[in-house]
Amino acid sequence: MSELTRLTLSAALEGLHSGKFSAVELTRAHIDAIDAVNAKLNAYLVTTPERALSAAAESDARRAKGEARPLDGAPIGVKDLFCTDGVRTTAGSKILGDFVPPYESSVTANLWRDGAVMLGKLNMDEFAMGSSNETSAFGPVVNPWRAKGSNRSLTPGGSSGGSAAAVAADLCLAATASDTGGSIRQPASFTGTVGIKPTYGRCSRYGMVAFASSLDQAGPITKSVRDAALMLSSMSGHDPKDSTSLDVETPDFAAFVGRSVKGLKIGVPREYRMDGMPEEIAKLWEAGVEWLRAAGCEIKEISLPHTKYALPAYYIIAPAEASSNLARYDGMRFGHRGQGGSLTEVYENSRAEGFGEEVKRRILIGTYVLSAGYYDAYYLKALKVRRRIAEDFEAAFSQVDAILTPTAPSAAFPLGEKQDDPVAMYLNDVFTVTTNLAGLPGLSLPAGLDGQGLPLGLQLIGRALDEGTLFSLAGVMEEAAGFTARPDHF
Repeated sequence: MSELTRLTLSAALEGLHSGKFSAVELTRAHIDAIDAVNAKLNAYLVTTPERALSAAAESDARRAKGEARPLDGAPIGVKDLFCTDGVRTTAGSKILGDFVPPYESSVTANLWRDGAVMLGKLNMDEFAMGSSNETSAFGPVVNPWRAKGSNRSLTPGGSSGGSAAAVAADLCLAATASDTGGSIRQPASFTGTVGIKPTYGRCSRYGMVAFASSLDQAGPITKSVRDAALMLSSMSGHDPKDSTSLDVETPDFAAFVGRSVKGLKIGVPREYRMDGMPEEIAKLWEAGVEWLRAAGCEIKEISLPHTKYALPAYYIIAPAEASSNLARYDGMRFGHRGQGGSLTEVYENSRAEGFGEEVKRRILIGTYVLSAGYYDAYYLKALKVRRRIAEDFEAAFSQVDAILTPTAPSAAFPLGEKQDDPVAMYLNDVFTVTTNLAGLPGLSLPAGLDGQGLPLGLQLIGRALDEGTLFSLAGVMEEAAGFTARPDHF
């Protein structure tokens, strides 16, 4: 791999600014890296080398005129959930076929406005439904990490597995991702990368293929905390095309990295100390507490009493919204169309052939909980639990400035290990779904390795629209952790 591909986003931008290399050279290095290893990892579904080199050349021309933009010349990957004008977008599903959007998602439009260069579209769980990237219609993504003494392929996490694997394997400087129940943070934890799910409404959902509209939120996966701050500043912004987009100013998030955190109060929720938690994760969590205490933070035990109901509530609300959102995929207007002797048969065959098993499972669950006679017992009750979870956080944030938890209940596990047990797979989201239900920002950063040499992450949860505090805390933790391990077996 080229030394250029090993750079962080911020280091690459500095190198471009100082003239050490050009955007074309940087982009070519990443294209060559993708050509060399993507067949092993299956991270990219579509590559756009000609478009990337053309954009890089335009970036070099702007920089020569002194008109460089915030991300000018930075090659990034795009999760295949974001519509890209003229470039195939599938959401990891057969039902979208070879759909080529005639428009651009707001998040990616913001990135191109700021000079970023698109290398291609990244693999993902089908319609973002999964925790291991094994539900993709195009095959699983392989984590570039391997356990000590083993050559078994591991999951990169999901649903943003392609984004996380590509960043960890230096196949892009950063990547867009999305998080409905942990789909940015869990893959970041599994691959030794940084991922942030911002406050709901911080990034526009326009042009994102919908899974669960009240939970979905875009965010970046990057190599460092500062990189995540740079990406999020560009991805954010009010968008009148999204009715849930917040009309608030976007801060310079990178300015928060490196700030003192002395005097901040950090909550440690007792309900997250769950039975059967691996000792390595419990020890890492305690190490994170000590890093923040050493930086001058005050540590306070807090209670989030409705945590135990979060996962059941999530797996009612998310499938309910999915069953509504995915009703539009009927084989009529775009995507895969099955054969049939009647309109009903065409609908049935298109959906049966186009959707994968996990998507079908969640549509059925969602339709069931919304059906007459069950709506009150399931969906309405889940909405009430969601309100209680939000109130738990409101009470906690009256006492503390941020909350520290593990990101995931384990390190990356082998592909195929949990595929036949949906409940075991769903438990991967146990520490992350609460922030989606409450609409709060959550950031995962790599904090150490387990006994098998695999990365483990810690999660910071903040008040709504207070991503800046998370970046300050994460910067301190990143420095204290000193995480420099890299995957080297792919």
